Amino acid sequence: MRTVGVEEELLLVDPETGEPKALSGAVLARAEQSGTDAGVFEKELFGQMLEFATHPQADMKDLGDEIVRCRREAARHAGEIGCTVAALASSPLPVSPSVGRGSRYRWMAEQYGIAVQEQMVLGCHVHVAVESDEEGVAVLDRIRPWLSVLAALSVNSPFWQGKDSCYDSYRSRVWSRWPSAGPTEVFGSAERYHRRVTDMVSSGVILDEGMVYFDARLSQRYPTVEIRVADVCLRAETALLIAVLARGVVETAARQWRAGHPPMDHSVSLLRLAAWRAARSGLGEELLHPSTMRRLPAETVVAGLLQHVEEALGESGDLERARAACDTLLDGGTGARIQRELLERTGSLREVVTNCARLTQE
Repeated sequence: MRTVGVEEELLLVDPETGEPKALSGAVLARAEQSGTDAGVFEKELFGQMLEFATHPQADMKDLGDEIVRCRREAARHAGEIGCTVAALASSPLPVSPSVGRGSRYRWMAEQYGIAVQEQMVLGCHVHVAVESDEEGVAVLDRIRPWLSVLAALSVNSPFWQGKDSCYDSYRSRVWSRWPSAGPTEVFGSAERYHRRVTDMVSSGVILDEGMVYFDARLSQRYPTVEIRVADVCLRAETALLIAVLARGVVETAARQWRAGHPPMDHSVSLLRLAAWRAARSGLGEELLHPSTMRRLPAETVVAGLLQHVEEALGESGDLERARAACDTLLDGGTGARIQRELLERTGSLREVVTNCARLTQE
């Protein structure tokens, strides 16, 4: 059974006003002092953000429990210095991001200018174990069309600088401004993948391999494929769903490779259109079906994803869990929809943030 790990970025906010607070350094210090959470939490580009990483897990119930525990521990450490955490992929309230210290972050700020200041968005990255770089690149080539559906399930960033962006995932539109971000062509081999990464770093446009922001890539640190398309999810069970489906598409892709089935040859241009469609309306309207790249109702496309991974999820015991979680989201449970409903009910973006901070820890 392939192991799966999750990295989530959380927003640090004032528990009363909902305003983002640049206190990640203090929260990290508290976590280090606790002893039990040393190494779990990490700093991010901005002081208003806190990241955690789970251990690799083979059992999805164990992974879900760890996501919940990490969120609650993050909230506990934040509460000790007067703030809390919210799993929001963008700040609903206006914010002036505070770029972290260090030569790497300074280089990024100087190189990319205002684009860095506009990059305070928060994602969920899923690591799925692979046996080799060859298997990993074969997986990357075959999961490309399915990533937009994972993104649609995760949408959780409708607001930007105090306004409705008209997108369900504005985070993804902001993230796409990085010169190395987005979908990739079919690589065909690990050698071609690594040559492409080397050429990108050698260009000088990006600082190092860590800035290769493909939608999915080989991890630098772990023997995994890292899927990077999801917003950080408002509810922990949605984050778990993304992890379950990520393992499903990776396992299915690996089986296709071993059986000699070639990847679908959709162009990067079409994959970008699919990503835009997913970001624009999430599960609320239509998506591009990964097989045909033609518009279909979101529920039909989600059903297609579940059918695609049915064998893999059935063998891991996760199929019914995934079906139930997808039904919940299709019935109106996406983070973006919940945020908009909170605003409609309360009339206050501050109330949106404070309510979402509570939902983060459930």
